Amino acid sequence: MVRILLPLALALGGLVVVTAPAQADGCFTWNRTLSQGATGEDVRQLQIRVSGYPGYGAVIGIDGSYGPATKAAVTRFQQAYGLAADGVAGTATFSKLYALQDDDCTPVNFTYAELNHCNSTWAGGKVSAAQAKANALVSMWKLQAMRHALGDQAIRVTSGFRSVACNNSAGGAADSRHLYGDAVDLGAGPHSLCKLAQQARNHGFNGILGPGYPGHSDHTHVDHRGSRFWSASSCGI
Repeated sequence: MVRILLPLALALGGLVVVTAPAQADGCFTWNRTLSQGATGEDVRQLQIRVSGYPGYGAVIGIDGSYGPATKAAVTRFQQAYGLAADGVAGTATFSKLYALQDDDCTPVNFTYAELNHCNSTWAGGKVSAAQAKANALVSMWKLQAMRHALGDQAIRVTSGFRSVACNNSAGGAADSRHLYGDAVDLGAGPHSLCKLAQQARNHGFNGILGPGYPGHSDHTHVDHRGSRFWSASSCGI
């Protein structure tokens, strides 16, 4: 990951005080402080990265408009990493985001390949390849938030995007969210399937299916469907 540090110095009473450095990132660089009322692509990029901090049962829109929900998500992100929690995205918030992302914009603990065992082009699903890949990126940032909340232990991904052909081969439902690139199946590892399903309720997933739901005894499924449907009766969901 490329980092260009540009320290700024202020002369105060003959002393030079060096402020926090600005940074340029290999993926995306924020060039202004963002707060409620701001709009633009830089807001949308921020929303992608804090999409896993909407609060229990909530989902924030990724629309480039810094409203109350985005402010609340930024505040939760700041709290999660021990930053000053004011809901304003400035140098400290961006520095943490830079540290959490790779040059392809994925969070450091997840990869595009991990969310696509079907093909290398992301084509053949129910949306364009570009949209499927963009949806998967949002999933990864939500999973990154979930991973941090679970003590920064690994989360094992067993399935992500599927083309129609891959979905048919896997025996998936005809309207599976995997066809849209916004569904992820998680396997047990450091955390049980129930723990994963329970924690997912805090990280912006409208769809959660786990043990107790037909066909989900061996994995927990999370997705971005348009309205909430949670079912994992063995886990109290």
